[in-house]
Amino acid sequence: MAYTRGSSANIIVGAAALFTYEPTGGATQLTEADLPDVVEDETYKDTLQNDSDFRNVGYTMNGLEIVFQPDFGEVQVDQLLDVAKLYKQGMQVNLNTAFAESTLENLLFAIAGKDEDLATAGVGEFAEGNPVMEMSAGDIGDVPVERGLVAVGPGSGAADAGIERIYAAFRALSIENVTVSARRDEPTMFEVSFRLLPNDSASYGKIVDRTISLVS
Repeated sequence: MAYTRGSSANIIVGAAALFTYEPTGGATQLTEADLPDVVEDETYKDTLQNDSDFRNVGYTMNGLEIVFQPDFGEVQVDQLLDVAKLYKQGMQVNLNTAFAESTLENLLFAIAGKDEDLATAGVGEFAEGNPVMEMSAGDIGDVPVERGLVAVGPGSGAADAGIERIYAAFRALSIENVTVSARRDEPTMFEVSFRLLPNDSASYGKIVDRTISLVS
């Protein structure tokens, strides 16, 4: 086989669409069975958009970043100046992005708030008929709210093949500080870092490169 420098088709450029798993009255953790089946000749973004259990967070800024942070232990021996063996002793995965649409729904998602903290003010309340998010301190022993995440962006391969990359995270938990601002010269957005946790099968989720037929 003749030498080739590489393939520019495998260079990925472009933003991803981010969805959160929010079923009505159900657990917000995502399992593989909860992911809707792919539909022929339809992008997975459209498939998720048409599924009432998933909500599109809308515009994002600074893209989507998944960070894998393995932790390795070392074995040192007398006869070597460097370590003789490395072994894996820990793992951490984070997903980072920024929500450019500063809705109360996105803020609740960003701070891992409970669904009941966001409601419509009742009759006689000062914000009657308007959406209100309770800035709740929570209670001792509260369990953090974990939500499933699915992102769809461009995949690696020929552009005319219609390849998309699907990122599915089963358990995502916001653990970093979230700032809400109102500034004259900057948009209000929520920068958020999600800690991904593995399920009982030790899986954080899946990354899939899917080929579809482009729809004109």
